[in-house]
Amino acid sequence: MNRILTAFISLLLFNFGSAQNGKLLSKKALDISQTPVWNKISNNGVLVSDYRHLDSLDFFLITYESDGLVVSGMLAEPKKAGKYPVVIFNRGGNRDFSQLTAAAMIAYTSKLAAEGYVAIASNYRKNDEFGGAELNDVLYLLETVKEVEKADPDAVGMFGWSRGGMMAYLALRKSGRIKTAIVGNGPADLFQTIAERPEMESQVIAECIPEYWKNKDSELERRSAICWADELCKSSSLLILCGTNDENVNPAQARAMAQKLKEIKYDCEFKEVETDHFFSGKKKELETLVIDWFGKKLKNFR
Repeated sequence: MNRILTAFISLLLFNFGSAQNGKLLSKKALDISQTPVWNKISNNGVLVSDYRHLDSLDFFLITYESDGLVVSGMLAEPKKAGKYPVVIFNRGGNRDFSQLTAAAMIAYTSKLAAEGYVAIASNYRKNDEFGGAELNDVLYLLETVKEVEKADPDAVGMFGWSRGGMMAYLALRKSGRIKTAIVGNGPADLFQTIAERPEMESQVIAECIPEYWKNKDSELERRSAICWADELCKSSSLLILCGTNDENVNPAQARAMAQKLKEIKYDCEFKEVETDHFFSGKKKELETLVIDWFGKKLKNFR
């Protein structure tokens, strides 16, 4: 009897703990005029023309629970009352490199948010496995948005940039709740990545992935969407963007992934732009592509 009672209590505690994943722990308003990016987007304390849309948005620093950890993130939403579709933004980089900042949220999500979306993003947990356990930090945002008053948790899209694109592929493989996604210059074949950029293997991938050298092939395959393209959520859709001059992620990866999805008749579009990994000189074109895609595949299909 005692064993049964103990097992029952343990099950209750487990279920209770699991139910907290995604729980919004804090939401603190962020005054972007007090952030380092302000001097680049304003003149004499007034937003320059390209950034006046920021007057229509509120920004927040958030923390939420993920596998018992406290994970930080950011949120941007229209000031105007309403219920808006959600876009989860997945940042690039790894560990402390390219951490989520006000500048990144403004650059990648603010024009979209101003069109009537809630944009939410994770900084990922400190113990970054480069596409491992921290995938949960992205997926649990699907629960977090249920606590965001202006967010429509039934209309969620995803936008991943660089490493964040890999996270988007992984999320589409694991969840059926992401209506549509955009991958920008995201790696789809880590085997090709390490062949062309061995420093990525030695200085990032091997350092982040637990027991990498012992399980190299299986861990690379696990993070390479080209190996399991047919396992992406069938009810979702995908826009793949790549810069033809990208030296960080060979655009051949995006082309191969798009071709693979075309062969299986996945709802996918592919767009190449003559630019680099950061879409330098093509930011307005990028904004238009992102806004048009989510308008077509998310906002108008709520």
